[in-house]
Amino acid sequence: MGLRLGDTAPDFTAETSQGTLNFHEWLGDSWGVLFSHPKDFTPVCTTELGYVAKIKPEFDQRGVKVIGLSVDSAGDHERWADDIEETQGARPDYPIIGDSDFNVSTLYDICRPARRATRLPARQPTT
Repeated sequence: MGLRLGDTAPDFTAETSQGTLNFHEWLGDSWGVLFSHPKDFTPVCTTELGYVAKIKPEFDQRGVKVIGLSVDSAGDHERWADDIEETQGARPDYPIIGDSDFNVSTLYDICRPARRATRLPARQPTT
């Protein structure tokens, strides 16, 4: 499946860092940015989520909603948000989807099948 300009993004219901969310209901009439990352606590993912947290007011001014996705569980995202805030100076205040079952990743065709069975190693947060 591929998405093209003008297509309606596939709908889903998923657990997020902010509770259960139905994508189309959450999005409403707004534009949205859904960005995905393979694993919590990886350096690049942590940096990108922190940067998006810093510039989220720019999205808000334009009426654009932001949502992230990681293949770790939504429950793990709270610790990750703490780490993002500590290392990047900003805490995500947007939902992060827990896609440990790969349902959303598969729906959007953003994971190669061989990668679905393989967990990437992740940096553990400092305590």
